[in-house]
Formats: sequence, C-alpha cells, structure tokens
Amino acid sequence: MFDHGNVTGNCVECHNGTTATGKHPQHITTDNVCEDCHSPGVWAPVIQVDHGHVLGNCTSCHNGSVATGKDANHVITTEECDSCHSTLAWTPARFDHSGIVNGCAGCHNGSDATGKNAQHIASDNICEDCHTTQSFSPAFTVDHSHVQGSCNQCHNGTVATGKSSTHIATSAQCDTCHSTLAWTPAAFDHAGITAGCAQCHNGSTATGKSTAHIRTDNVCEDCHSTSVFTPAVRVDHTHVIGTCVSCHNGTTAPGKSPSHIPSSNTCDDCHTTVAFSPAVFDHSGVAPGTCASCHNGTTATGKNAQHIATTASCDSCHTTIAWLPAQFDHAGVAPGSCASCHNGVQSTGKPTNHFQTNQSCDNCHTTSVWSPDIFTHMSANYPGDHARNPACTGCHTNNAEQIIWRFPYQPDCAGCHANDYKTGPHKNATVSDLRDCAGSCHKSSPEHSVRSREW
Repeated sequence: MFDHGNVTGNCVECHNGTTATGKHPQHITTDNVCEDCHSPGVWAPVIQVDHGHVLGNCTSCHNGSVATGKDANHVITTEECDSCHSTLAWTPARFDHSGIVNGCAGCHNGSDATGKNAQHIASDNICEDCHTTQSFSPAFTVDHSHVQGSCNQCHNGTVATGKSSTHIATSAQCDTCHSTLAWTPAAFDHAGITAGCAQCHNGSTATGKSTAHIRTDNVCEDCHSTSVFTPAVRVDHTHVIGTCVSCHNGTTAPGKSPSHIPSSNTCDDCHTTVAFSPAVFDHSGVAPGTCASCHNGTTATGKNAQHIATTASCDSCHTTIAWLPAQFDHAGVAPGSCASCHNGVQSTGKPTNHFQTNQSCDNCHTTSVWSPDIFTHMSANYPGDHARNPACTGCHTNNAEQIIWRFPYQPDCAGCHANDYKTGPHKNATVSDLRDCAGSCHKSSPEHSVRSREW
C-alpha cells in the first residue's frame, strides 16, 4: 500500500505505465497532469475534469459514452462543443453564428432558441433574409418576398411606415401600386378607375394638366383613357371652357381652312361639337346685300342655270328663314322687260286664252295687283270700219266683248250703237235686239263705219 501522502512530484513520474500503472487505452487524451483530475486518496472516480489539461476535441469524450453528449433536443450541428460551450460554464452556451448562412429557424423556433416574438411580422421563417448573425436586431432589411399577409398589417404607421397625410384616398393594398423593389415611383393601376381622376391628378398628388392643356372643367376621364392616357381618345367639348378658337387656332387644334368663308372666330355659330360638318350657317349676322360674297357657286350654292337674269342681291327676293319661295320685288324691274321672266319658263307667261298682243305686260298689269288688268286703248281714233281695223277685231270678236270705256256707255256693241239708229231698219230696236250685230248681219260690212270717237 503506497502512501501517496509524502509524494511531492507529479503523478506521471511513477504512473507512466512502467514504474506504476499509467493511463489505460480508454483514458481521455490529456497532458498527463493526473492530480488535476484524480485524488491521491480516491483515484477513481475522478473528482473533477480539468478541461485545461484535456487534449483533443470535445466529442472525443462528450460522445454519450465517455462523457455526456448532445441530448435529443440539441440543435443539429457538426460543430465542436467548444464552438458554443465553455469549460468554465457549460450553460448558457455562446453560439458562434459566423458560419451560419441559412436555416436559422431550425434553432430559433422558440424552443431550442429564441424564436419570433408575438409582435414579429408574419413571415415564412427565413430569418436570414432579413437578419444577420452579427446583429440580429434590428433587421438589416425586410425581404418582402418572404412576408406573409397584406401590406397594411405592417405598413400601418406603427409597425412600419404607413400612408402619409398627402397619400391619395384609397382602400387598396399597397402592392396594388407600389413594388417592394422600388417603393417610388408608384405604378398605379388605373384599371378600376372610372371617375374622379382630378382628385389625384391635381399637380400635387399626381401629375395634373400641363400649362399647354386646353381649358376644361377637370373631368379627365371624358377625354382620356386610363389604359392609354395620351393622346386623348376624344375631346368632349361639353367639358371644354372658353371659346372654340382658343383651341381651334391651327396650332392646338385645326382652325379655319384657307377656303373658309370670311367670318368671326365664333365657330359654334355654325358648327356643333356633335357633327362639325355640315355646318348650319346662321345668316342673322350677314350684312344686307352681301349674300353673293359666299353664294357664288364656289364657297356656297349660287344662282342656278334657270335663275332669272338679275344683278340684284339675293336678299332682295330671298330670306334666310325660308329661301323658297322667293318674294320677288318688281319695283326694280325696268319697264317693258316683264316678258324676260314671264315667258312661261322662268315664270308664268300669258295663258293660252290671252288675246294676241305684242305689248309689254305692264301696259295692262301692275306688279301690285296683277288681276284684274287695266286695259288702255293706245290709239285715240280708229277711223274706218271694224272689220278692217285689226287693232279692234283682234280682240273684239263679238259684240259681247267686255271693254272698259272712257265714257259712260255699256261695254258692248249695242251699248254703244243703240242710240245711233233713229231711222232706218233698226229704228226703235232695243239694246237686246242689237246684241248680236256682228254675229247676224254685220260680219264684214265695208260701208259700216264709225264716227271718230275717243276710246
């Protein structure tokens, strides 16, 4: 029984496997300072393990056989124990994340290691896409591709920045317009917008009308399409403010063509926004006597080929309210020229039962009262018998022919001649007996003559 009480040297000087028993094959690898773990009074079991004298890696002992190994709940790792644990204090472990690039949630699950807290944004647990192992909190970025749920669950002004006070009024989710790659500028989806464009497109919230824009009442959607904003799909003139020529000036929009009739620039006096052509001309402003400046057969319809020959202004006969029938003013017609129009073609001529004459119409008719006519016998005297005087018999074919006389006699042969027969075969004949003078007896009597008389 060796008394180790008086031993002053190191154990291994004797316990070297030769002088005395040394370490057996299963002994842990050490630097042979036995007394740092064993007691000379009680060699086995060891009173402690001084890891400062242990050689090799941890798992050479901590393998579940020689010494306690990783329990069933230990994080999955091939790292040596001393990567996280210390021989001075096994727990808590100091995990070295420097080599970790993914799989954080394998440990940070709330059991093996701290997981997401209750206020953490909903995500798919890919910790490393937002956090770093060097500085876990706060997150260095937010990879929105791993965020779950709607945008406003975070972007509510508390968890993350929300809509600013100048944001357009909307209940749509952020990703309807914004992208996680580039928050601004927003790509607004106008697909569901049918009205109210100017609430945003006011020059502050979103681009408004340019300085060159035509003046309107800001109802954008009546001219523009949300799918293709420019050029405008149409111009709804009911929302345009100002005069036509403020746009239709040949620059902003087409203006009057070179062949346009001379006029003021008030386009809507003649044109409408529903149908620009044909124009409905307002003649109320036309100066009297100037019709032919347009109605010349080129700019506007002129006189047709059948029109009566005249140099008078159109409005002498026509009105702008009712062009036809014309109200002809005969006051300007030269005396004796009636038949130039009243020829049966251009205007009514002599009827078939009119007596034969080459006299001008205005010898008997007047333009104020055409009928009854006022016939005037032009010659003062008609010497000779009636049968030889065609000026009379051309009209007076029977004794009942109506004549207007210049003295108070009956308007027929008998009415004139009855008092001439004081003697002879016609003595005491009544007017009625003499009504048929020319028809029964006096057909052609050369000896029948009349006194010179004023007709």
